[in-house]
Amino acid sequence: MRREFARVLSAAQLLTRLPLPDPGWERGRLARAARWYPAVGFLLALPAAGLWLALNLALPSAAAAGLALLLLIVLTGGLHEDGLADTADALGGHAPRERALEIMRDSRIGTYGALALVFSLGLRWAALASFDPEAGALALLVALPAGRAGIALTLALGAYAREEGAAREAAGTTRGEAGFAILTAACAALLCGAAGMLALALALALAALLLRFTTRRIGGYTGDTLGTAEQFGHTGALLLLAGLL
Repeated sequence: MRREFARVLSAAQLLTRLPLPDPGWERGRLARAARWYPAVGFLLALPAAGLWLALNLALPSAAAAGLALLLLIVLTGGLHEDGLADTADALGGHAPRERALEIMRDSRIGTYGALALVFSLGLRWAALASFDPEAGALALLVALPAGRAGIALTLALGAYAREEGAAREAAGTTRGEAGFAILTAACAALLCGAAGMLALALALALAALLLRFTTRRIGGYTGDTLGTAEQFGHTGALLLLAGLL
């Protein structure tokens, strides 16, 4: 039980900027922690959904949606958005593999990265603003775990593209652990019934397609492409739910 709790803390430390107790280091723990990524996503969605519901009592839905998404960015430190921007800059052009990996390490943002952020945030903002308050809260509780289930799937099916790097510690996630993560996300998806399950399926399909593309371009995934998988899944799930609910 203590070891599993340490894995939960490791997952939360990786995916959020919350001040959490340090569980210490253990070889392979980050790979084992991937099973808890959707659960962390669900916990992140709770305050965002609560803020969305509260703000809808006094503000237009567009303003409430923007502030709810801002809270998520604060809670995660923009981790996944940063990965999306770096991936777009690296793979948006025709850079060869080694150059693309170098671009991902560059903290500066380019045209492709800026456009990716504009469209990702803009689409999520528009989608959330289109919901009535209760449906929007449920959509957040479905979309965030779905996006993080895509990360677990990528870790289980893909290979790490670098010889070294921060995300290497998460390499080695098994298909069983990814299955546990997907099952957890499915439990959240049931909050929206069949529409939620379709949203989860879309998020996983987008993650798999992204992995196929990055495997061809750079030989697998990186920490930045993991963030991109979350953004694809999160955004895709919200858009699908906006059309179905």
